[in-house]
Amino acid sequence: MRVVAAVDKYKGTATGAQVAAAVGHACWELGHDCAEVPVADGGEGTLEALGGPNRTSTVTGPLGSPIEAEWRLQRNVAVIEMARASGLALIGGAEHNDAIAATTAGTGELIDLALGAGAKKIIVCLGGSATTDGGLGAVRAISAPHRLRGVELLVACDVTTVFVDAARVFAPQKGATPAQVRMLTGRLERIAQMYTSEFGVDVTAIAGGGAAGGLAGALAALGGQLLPGFDLVADEVDLDDALTTADLIITGEGYLDAQSFDGKVVGKVQELARSLGTPVGAVVGDADPAVARRIANVSLVAMFGIDRAMNEPLWCIERAAARLISELAPAV
Repeated sequence: MRVVAAVDKYKGTATGAQVAAAVGHACWELGHDCAEVPVADGGEGTLEALGGPNRTSTVTGPLGSPIEAEWRLQRNVAVIEMARASGLALIGGAEHNDAIAATTAGTGELIDLALGAGAKKIIVCLGGSATTDGGLGAVRAISAPHRLRGVELLVACDVTTVFVDAARVFAPQKGATPAQVRMLTGRLERIAQMYTSEFGVDVTAIAGGGAAGGLAGALAALGGQLLPGFDLVADEVDLDDALTTADLIITGEGYLDAQSFDGKVVGKVQELARSLGTPVGAVVGDADPAVARRIANVSLVAMFGIDRAMNEPLWCIERAAARLISELAPAV
């Protein structure tokens, strides 16, 4: 058989490339060919799925301190994962955040570096942000924003929240109090007016403009195209081409739940598999019983227990994949 491993990361445990390699080794042991195609939904982990970082730059962190942010530039294509420069995890979570002061300046600095290095396409992956600054920090950090009109600027965006609702919807998760949410909403309204005045773009009318605290809207004002994260990644890694010749598709992620079928990797790969009439299954760290029957799957926790699944994830993934492939083979 020809198997395609189109898998997401196991957050905090294994990268998509590591998961795909484990599935590939299982295929090799069973005598099958395997195409390893790590994918992502446009948030954290997308940089790894698109080849991994090959540059590190010192930029402004979400609360103003300098940080080392990894990014990628190859063949005039830059990939920037905003969580690496402006992410909530960089400051230890919401309890350590300053929801008013948090800035996207570091992300803008990476975009500026990409422009300076001659990038013709810039992919910005949103998700995991500490910020609700309407992207103003990023805009101000780009020395010549008009230069973005001359490049292809693609923005991975998986929400439909509009710009002025970014504070109400997302800021509480970033440590904002109710009073701060009101203050941030007023600031977003003023920033939106500024973008209309400076760039001639009404960011309040853009679905998804509120992603990453309004960074999506800011990038749209600079000429960026907002795209569903999975679709953007799938296009960049030529996933459709890989799947068309597959006899069996294996996908996977750390935790299978209802969100897995709402624009995330497992659900989107399942949709593609169904459209091709190709059997598909998922190797997952664990699964919510409420959705476990929506896709054939093997859970590492169910098969090996939580301790081994956490301590030896790749060994467990390889064996779980071998089991799943053997179970699904008769359907091929």
